[in-house]
Amino acid sequence: MRDLEKIKGSRIYGRRRGPVLSATRQARLDKWLPKIEITLPEPGSTPALTPAEDYFPVPMKDYWLEIGFGKGEHLAAQAGLHPDIGMIGCEPFLNGVSGLVDLVEGQELANVRIFTDDARLLMDSLPDNSLGRTFILFPDPWPKARHHKRRMVSAGNIAALARLLKDGAELRIATDHMEYCRWIMAHMLRNDDFIWLCNQPQDWQRRPDDWPQSRYEIKSLAQGRHSSYLRFIRRHRRH
Repeated sequence: MRDLEKIKGSRIYGRRRGPVLSATRQARLDKWLPKIEITLPEPGSTPALTPAEDYFPVPMKDYWLEIGFGKGEHLAAQAGLHPDIGMIGCEPFLNGVSGLVDLVEGQELANVRIFTDDARLLMDSLPDNSLGRTFILFPDPWPKARHHKRRMVSAGNIAALARLLKDGAELRIATDHMEYCRWIMAHMLRNDDFIWLCNQPQDWQRRPDDWPQSRYEIKSLAQGRHSSYLRFIRRHRRH
């Protein structure tokens, strides 16, 4: 398992708190988060890896992971469309967690679980072939060169996702930052475990119908920024 201090030293997120939550939203967070929050086993405990199904009260058809879910609009929409899929979201930003909790309560979503720390800690705790789909939507581009080591899309994280994704599973990445898009493609195409699903420019210039919008994306489009919608399939392993 990764060394916790090394992860904290190269964190992939910025601040953890924004504006103070209203009393109503804080009360809702206090009520719901303990019910749906994922707490990892203590280091050195047995077993060392925890299957995704252990975090849900009933078995699910599959388990999907969203890394950095923002305010949770996309994750909640996917959970509503796929009630038989266990949706796991990672987000260290408290106000974002509160936003998803609001949607979970309002839409009565029973198939959502939240991890409120660095996604890489959860990824390291899951067994191989755990996930049927993963989303990394509009991650922080960390545009300054000295911060590039904080980018979520990196050789190490791609290798970790290749371990976690089942054969034929899909990895979806979106960004409205063109330099980061080039970075993502350069890193993904170096990894032989993934196949890029693209036959024509429309395949990455247009958002697929089963890819719900997030609040961030709507704001980005309103400001005239163009997004890239990148889809990759986990190549079948050789046995």
